[in-house]
Parts: sequence; C-alpha cells; structure tokens
Amino acid sequence: MSGREHILGEIRARRLAQAPRPERYRAPKTEGDLAEAFAKRLSAQFAEVRMLESMAEVPDAVADVLRARNMAARIHVPADSPLSSLALGGVEVRNEPPTGFDAALTVAPFAIAETGTLAYPARKGEPASWHFRPLLEIAVLRASDIVGELEDVLAKLGTLPSTLNLVSGPSRTGDIEQTMELGAHGPKALTVLVVKE
Repeated sequence: MSGREHILGEIRARRLAQAPRPERYRAPKTEGDLAEAFAKRLSAQFAEVRMLESMAEVPDAVADVLRARNMAARIHVPADSPLSSLALGGVEVRNEPPTGFDAALTVAPFAIAETGTLAYPARKGEPASWHFRPLLEIAVLRASDIVGELEDVLAKLGTLPSTLNLVSGPSRTGDIEQTMELGAHGPKALTVLVVKE
C-alpha cells in the first residue's frame, strides 16, 4: 500500500464516522406583554409608537401626529380600506395614492413582537405601494394582531400571499459613506397606533 492510498483510506474512514446530528434550532419564544415588547423594539428603530385604548381615539391621534410634524390636516386612505369609513373630524381624507409629500393611513394586519416588525400581506383594498410612497405612514394596529415570531404570522396566513412586506421602522439606508439616511426608498417617518381593544 502506497502512502497516498494510506492517506486516502484514513480520510474515507473518518468521513464514515459521522458526528451526532445537532438538535434543531428553536428561537426562544417571545413571552409576556406582546404589545409592550413590539413597541419597545419598534421605537428603537426610528419609529413612533402610540398606545390607544380604543378605535375611538384614532381620529384625535391622527390629527395630533400630523400637527406634531407640521403637516397639512390631510390623509390618504385606500378606498377599500376598513379605515376609509372612519370619521377623522378636521382631517381631510383623500382616496388617491399618496405622493412623497403626503401622509397615508393604513391598517397593519399583523405585527411581530420579537423584532418590532409590521407584516403587510398583499390583499384587496390594501395596496403595497401605499407603504412606499408617502412621506409619513400612520399604521393602525390592533394589539390582538401582534404575534410573537414571524412563524406565527406565516401560520395565521396559511397560504403565502404573492407579497409579504415586512416593515421595521421608516425606510433607511447606510450605503452612502456609512451615514444613516431616512426615506431612501419609502416613508421618512412611521407612526404606529396600537389599539388595545
């Protein structure tokens, strides 16, 4: 037996002796108050989170957010959205798509507490473009729609939609000279109104 054959034989022998298969990784479950965990994580990502007791507080909160940002009392809401019938008082509601200078009001169907992320599956009446076009996005989220992990969102959806947008704060990039730039390819600002009931 040559030296080469001896070495190859040793390699083959080692390859056959398999190491035990590692246990499947399972991320720790997010526990406790999911709304609080979500708000804490999203707030750390340049977003504003306001906790509201009920949907009745949404109109005043929307008006206050617009006032605080010195924006016109005007909001863009998709015509088929459940929020289009919401009486917003002194705030003008428009149903045409927003531009880069407007504010848009959307419904966030799900949120992930683990990462502070909103999950927007593609569905009728909630165009994905409304999450990318406005200067400010105001998302209304029911606390009961906050889940622990992404896998929980996928389980609730059942069939995966054609698009699932995951939003963790306003649009940003650090590509140019390693400097954080907000509004690179979407809203410069994001406010989430978490409705407890």
